[in-house]
Amino acid sequence: MLLPPVKGPQLPTVAETLTLDAFPTAVYNLEPDQKGLCPVAEGRGGPFNMSWEIHGEGPIKLMFIMGLGGLKSAWQRQTLYFGHERRDKYSVLLVDNRGMGDSDKPLMRYSTSEMAKDLAEVLAHIGWIPSFPLPSDPALIQRVLHIVGISMGGMIAQELAVLLAPAISTLTLCNTAAVMEPAGSFTENIKHRLGFLVPKSVDRSVSDAARQLFSHKWLLEPDNARVPDPKITPKCHPPAGPAIEANGKASKGTANDSAEESVNKPQEYLTFPTNAHRFIAQELHKRADRSRFPTTGFLLQLIAAGWHRKTPEQLREMADAVGRERIAIMHGDHDNMISLKHGQKLIEWVQPGQKYIIEGCGHVPMVEREGWFNEVMEERCAFGEKMDGRA
Repeated sequence: MLLPPVKGPQLPTVAETLTLDAFPTAVYNLEPDQKGLCPVAEGRGGPFNMSWEIHGEGPIKLMFIMGLGGLKSAWQRQTLYFGHERRDKYSVLLVDNRGMGDSDKPLMRYSTSEMAKDLAEVLAHIGWIPSFPLPSDPALIQRVLHIVGISMGGMIAQELAVLLAPAISTLTLCNTAAVMEPAGSFTENIKHRLGFLVPKSVDRSVSDAARQLFSHKWLLEPDNARVPDPKITPKCHPPAGPAIEANGKASKGTANDSAEESVNKPQEYLTFPTNAHRFIAQELHKRADRSRFPTTGFLLQLIAAGWHRKTPEQLREMADAVGRERIAIMHGDHDNMISLKHGQKLIEWVQPGQKYIIEGCGHVPMVEREGWFNEVMEERCAFGEKMDGRA
């Protein structure tokens, strides 16, 4: 079945992007301070392992939860800012959700509630919470967690807030939904869902993803990324990008390989001509190793996101337990993945202390509005730390 391309501007091709000097530098080689595998889901279809990393050694505990098909590296702009450049102030936790990256890919029904339990077990494993489930004695629980979730990660964050409300200092939900509701005609919605399943060329696949994830104006603008400098950025090594063929597959190595010094490898991070070039390059790095970006894992996560549902009553109860003043919700008004009406409904049901409708922004504000987003996260963390008597 042939589906028309997602509407939007003409974007760079894979072949063009592969020729750029910046291509091998698209993924930052940021060394974590701690990392490991945590066995989870005993009695829930497991155990299986979840891959986690902590960047930074600061007292403020900041957890970023990625969305559908995303890897830990998708948060690299925030990992750099908080976990490396401000490493004495923040500790940043990144986890590959089940089905992706370096975590296991169990063949089973995925749900956002079960994926939240995976993360809660990781939090107990690394000592950020005393145990999971939390102790019955409130005196043993401290509000130390600053949780940020994007898209499906925001759905998981809602479930995590239900499980860990007494341990949450701040909760930020980005471009997400309480429930995925259809928009447009029945035929249009079927076509949208089939778009995730129908095989496509690599060029078509990454171009469609770009047009859905980002505002079209931003895609054509000059690369806005603030890249690290291995000479001065703490625990940042030169790029370790893979060699990738025109079909998007790795010809040798992967973006996760150790950064060995080589005269053939770039020693600094470069900028791309446009934001679209950078996104396409990052997608090619992610897709180069199919074992870390498997189709089955993507589809199982898609089911989890599609079947996520929190009622107004459940969200009000969650917000009461966390504290509405501790919750922020943001949504881009040019989001082509989860429409703005979903964010507006989430705001209506939760009544958060802070709400942001981001003008001209698509589905990924931490990329499109990198500087603004990081400043907001700093403000949110400072607010929570002050509320909890640590600032």
